[in-house]
Amino acid sequence: MLSLHSNFSVIGKTSQLMRIGKHQSPVVAFSSSSRLHQQSLRYAVLGAGFAGLSVAWHLLEHSPIELHISIDVLDEVGIGGGASGVSGGLLHPYSPKVKPLWRAAECWEESLKLLRIAETAIQTKESSFNNGEIAHSSYEFIARRRGILRPAVSLKNMSIMNENAQNSLASCRIQSINEDAAQILMPNICVPSNLAFHMQGAINIHPQPYLEALYVACEALARDMSSVGPGEKDINFHKKSIDNLLQLEGEYDAVIVCLGARSTFLPELSGRLPLRTCRGVTAHFHLPENIGEEIPEHSPSILSDAWLAIQNPRNLHVGSTWDWKSCNYSQKVSMEEASRALEELLPKASAVYPSLRKWVFHGASAGLRAMPPLTGNGSLPLLGRIDDFITQNHSSKFWLFSGLGSRGLLYHAWLGKLMAQAVISCDEGVIPQEFTSWRPKL
Repeated sequence: MLSLHSNFSVIGKTSQLMRIGKHQSPVVAFSSSSRLHQQSLRYAVLGAGFAGLSVAWHLLEHSPIELHISIDVLDEVGIGGGASGVSGGLLHPYSPKVKPLWRAAECWEESLKLLRIAETAIQTKESSFNNGEIAHSSYEFIARRRGILRPAVSLKNMSIMNENAQNSLASCRIQSINEDAAQILMPNICVPSNLAFHMQGAINIHPQPYLEALYVACEALARDMSSVGPGEKDINFHKKSIDNLLQLEGEYDAVIVCLGARSTFLPELSGRLPLRTCRGVTAHFHLPENIGEEIPEHSPSILSDAWLAIQNPRNLHVGSTWDWKSCNYSQKVSMEEASRALEELLPKASAVYPSLRKWVFHGASAGLRAMPPLTGNGSLPLLGRIDDFITQNHSSKFWLFSGLGSRGLLYHAWLGKLMAQAVISCDEGVIPQEFTSWRPKL
């Protein structure tokens, strides 16, 4: 077992050496500014999902070693309490519905890096969060590396996946296989056109333990950076509701709103963000003990009109529904809502995996996605300064990172890094214009 303390000491020292070496990061602009004389900075990160915890990690990693940095992560529900915590967790750098994703390579590599950091952190219990225990300790791992299988169910889908295959990344190749080969990977799968696409390097992440482990990693990084540099680093989680952004005015040097769909409920942002809300329900199934046809340990998850995220040989999740314009961001699902979700999901899922009919439904979870507008580069999240949305006489700087939509796992690490660098350097130019062009021109 790796030592968390020693591992993060290396990470902390390496990141500091990079900042003072010849490969300068954007934080140098901050170091040369007049604010260098302010030896202590406080940041508020609103939201403890994919976006919020990625930003928190990178604020620590990229902060100047000489400054005292204090980060408060605020979320009224808890870590992973929103849509991030109940997502399907299928991580791959491709789109099965539109043209190849823009900047997919950067997103993929950064997500893999952040996943490795979280996996290292979960190997110990060195955390003050939740009395030192991971809340969902029943999970033995946070990532299942068995790939993802995509049966071709239409000519359009076949064309798009073929294009993805031709441009696939070296670390996540796409292999075209026939039904016999698909059956070896996933017994009893149905491949209507005798063609499926195997994304061998794709990963099925368990979102809730991943997010909890990422917060543990933030704590460890703060401790280790404090031990090797003159500036103390500190991070704290607060289960707290934020009713409006002005209540934080003057309390923090920067406030980063990473609330996903809940951002649209803040009075300062209501009706001003080009986001659509969409509630998605995920159904949970298990295989009864009297049935022996469990899924082989090597089998990949399945991506189709409904996805099947394999948890273990006798448990899987199926999703997801699309309830547009919903305002319900609770993870809880009523019996009526669950029944409607099953009526929609079961036919789609059993069309590619008929054996699902033998499985038993044992619950559901839901989340409210923040869906961004469609651009020439696809549906891109919203990033940037929002001071003009809050107040003209601001003593704090306000930033937004929202609209991860259904691609949160792929985008969160890279964009969290860019957002943190922009906040630290006070330079929005760090962020590609494609992510900031959503704001109205002043």
